Amino acid sequence: MKSIKLCVDVPLEEKKLEEIVNVAKDFALINGISMHSNKCFDRNCVKISKFTLIPTSFPRCEFDKAKNIQVTINKLMHKVAYDDEFLTETLQSTIKADEFTMELFNVYKIVFKEGYAQEHSLGLFRSDYLLNSDLNIKQIECNTISSSFAGLAPVVSKLHKYVLSQLGQANKIKNIPENNSTVGFASGLTEAWKIYNNKESVILFVVEEITYNICDQRVIEHAIHDINPEIKVIRRTFNELIKQAQLRPNKELFVENHLVSVVYYRTGYESSAYTSQEVWKVRLLMERSRAIKCPSIQYHLAGTKKVQQALAQPDALKRFLNENEITLVRQVFAGLYSLDFDKNGDQAVELAISNPEKFVMKPQREGGGNNIYGLNVRTSLESMKNSKTRTGYILMEYIDAPREKNYLLGPNEEKNCLQELISELGIYGIIIGDQNNIKINNEVGHVLRTKPFGEDEGGIIAGAGGLDSPYLVE
Repeated sequence: MKSIKLCVDVPLEEKKLEEIVNVAKDFALINGISMHSNKCFDRNCVKISKFTLIPTSFPRCEFDKAKNIQVTINKLMHKVAYDDEFLTETLQSTIKADEFTMELFNVYKIVFKEGYAQEHSLGLFRSDYLLNSDLNIKQIECNTISSSFAGLAPVVSKLHKYVLSQLGQANKIKNIPENNSTVGFASGLTEAWKIYNNKESVILFVVEEITYNICDQRVIEHAIHDINPEIKVIRRTFNELIKQAQLRPNKELFVENHLVSVVYYRTGYESSAYTSQEVWKVRLLMERSRAIKCPSIQYHLAGTKKVQQALAQPDALKRFLNENEITLVRQVFAGLYSLDFDKNGDQAVELAISNPEKFVMKPQREGGGNNIYGLNVRTSLESMKNSKTRTGYILMEYIDAPREKNYLLGPNEEKNCLQELISELGIYGIIIGDQNNIKINNEVGHVLRTKPFGEDEGGIIAGAGGLDSPYLVE
């Protein structure tokens, strides 16, 4: 495996390490790299989020490649979302095996059959990549709903610049790229509000019953205010919306006395958010409305793992992109395999049972904690080999990402140990368009999420990961 030159020589001398850890943790607290505790929630208290002490080295050429390709990824997701035939055919087997995807698809079919009350969709996407052993990026997934940490990623970049200066290495700050993901997401929401064209309208954030990742969400709300103080943001849970949301005769969405122009889902990406059929009804109600949804139900479905796997098949991209775009996208695709009941699916099952360490099984879920790794791939596939359950998953090649030594800091006072870590790069994109036209399509920033080597789940909330930023190397 190729190696990458570290940003800072480690280990740090013990006294210096203790001093710089305190500096970094104080910076995190003062600047909002924090969240509510998911173990003992207290509305009046936050704890620092996990983060790396120093930035992680990342090849500049691969970072630039990921950034440059994002507008094409945005375009691809948009075109897939507005292709009813492709979505219906691709998800046919999945909706029979996965109840959550079936419920989403049912909402989509009702809205599609009635005709979209709002033709425009807003996408705040994040395309995630790992480096492989040759230090080339491979796409892990594209998130089309509730793409997190655009609010905190720029602050982590600032933290790392500050840490480098405190370590006497300010000359390296230039290699930490500028990051405007917070303003980027806020601008997407603001532009959608403008397209709706009613200055009395509000932007609705649909949020969890308890929002642990509060700073990441609120800072986007504050950035909207900085762009245009006239825009009001309201926050509601699904259960509140059951009581408060209504459609007026012309399909305007009202929440209490607020006319809603934009619905921004920060929840709703996993089945646990839909605690009753009433929640599904209110999701349908909002999808039927004239409000611009982020994501619309068709954008939500375009982000499913099954769609990702289908797009990786030979010639699939010809339906949506030109030859130059296809070349760019295909070079970052990882190996993806269907588990449908056909020749290819059966071959994929046998291959994964024989070599489970070479694959990851992925269900149609977001939010972390759902994937199956290693020997569990064999056990799971053997148990569901002849069951339709298997078609609710896809198979992806396991990417053996390079490891770097760093310190992963958290809210607890445990000893700060040097660990081997692996990192996942996320590139943020915004897109607004309808069936026929794309009005806005931009790449707007990045995030690096880093976890200990050997940990399967690297989510910041659901797993063992921490926030990070890239240090670009030649």
